[in-house]
Amino acid sequence: MTVPAVPEHEPARQEEFGFTVGTRLAEQEGEAFHGRTGTIRTPHGEIQTPAFIAVGTKATVKAVLPESMRELGAQALLSNAYHLYLQPGPEILDAAGGLGKFMNWQGPTFTDSGGFQVMSLGSGFKKVINMDVVDHSGPDDAVAPGKERLAHVDEEGVWFKSHLNGDKHRFTPEISMQVQHQIGADIMFAFDELTTLQNSRAYQEESLERTRRWAERCVTEHFRLTEERVGKPYQALFGVIQGAHYEDLRRKACRDLGAMNFDGFGLGGALEKENLGTIVGWCAEELPEDKPRHLLGISEPDDIFTAIENGADTFDCVSPTRVARNSAFYTPDGRFNLSGRKYKADFGPLYDGCDCYACANYTRAYIHHLFKAKEMVAATLVSIHNERFVVKLVDDARLAMESGDFAAYKAETLGRYYSA
Repeated sequence: MTVPAVPEHEPARQEEFGFTVGTRLAEQEGEAFHGRTGTIRTPHGEIQTPAFIAVGTKATVKAVLPESMRELGAQALLSNAYHLYLQPGPEILDAAGGLGKFMNWQGPTFTDSGGFQVMSLGSGFKKVINMDVVDHSGPDDAVAPGKERLAHVDEEGVWFKSHLNGDKHRFTPEISMQVQHQIGADIMFAFDELTTLQNSRAYQEESLERTRRWAERCVTEHFRLTEERVGKPYQALFGVIQGAHYEDLRRKACRDLGAMNFDGFGLGGALEKENLGTIVGWCAEELPEDKPRHLLGISEPDDIFTAIENGADTFDCVSPTRVARNSAFYTPDGRFNLSGRKYKADFGPLYDGCDCYACANYTRAYIHHLFKAKEMVAATLVSIHNERFVVKLVDDARLAMESGDFAAYKAETLGRYYSA
């Protein structure tokens, strides 16, 4: 396939998006720290960074109203292009006025590209950050035990089967851009191939080059659609950095995509938890300083601090609501499970001192009862609490960076959370 040349000049509407760096952690903690505060400007509002971006996969944060997300301090929401493509369809969101209007969310929105499904559907490995259980010696086309390969990658894109009804669909860089433009989020991600730690070094190299070629096609199609869709708010496009745990591949990806006309960058791919900070740091050293970096898929407190101090500006994860549906709730002293018998007559809040709606109005005993009775509102109350906990954790980290107290805040927070 002949790929059109990437436009040399940015369209005027690209000025509707921007990023300004604020406090630099290196000025407080030394040159090894790439963390910074900043402000992302979008047509639907600003995002003060670092910031946790709550996940609303199907245009909803599971069990939580958009109004509640605003009240608990969420600055932006991220939805899944793959799921919205299948249901209700991007043309519906376009007709509704875009993702934000469709879901009654007035703030900034993100959509991923659908690239994650190449890995999760293709091989069945769902966990992106920590894949210690994977047999690294296996073949490149391995699938997770008990899973069927539902996606197949070629140079042009991906064929995949819908998990809803088995229908066959095609995603290419161009189709991903078309779908995401119709969905209408403020920030989109380029279509990429997400490898796993199962893949060989040779395949990682092949995939990285394919992702680079796809990135060029995404930029070209994005600019074409931006000029064509007159009257629509500008949508920023982030390139996605792959390369697994290989330093030379990560740095090459950053240099290659960093030279393209992206508005920001997503740091993706499977990697071991212990290498998270190192890999984010490599990317921070190579990527343009004046563009934001989004780390895909983290929310545990230790990962959050590692990401922030090594240069991630925003990050997302489904964990706060996912664990909430299993009755787990966060506190400064660790994560606990409300299903325990000791909570049956515990009339205190989920955490005494939390300012969320659930803690202000309901007791552990009541929510424990709701879970035992299998009442849906149980997940709503704990999800509100967990989302507030993570949002506030990151907000407080940002304030600590601005005041020069980040190291002390990190030590106190993690020391307490993991003390049990």
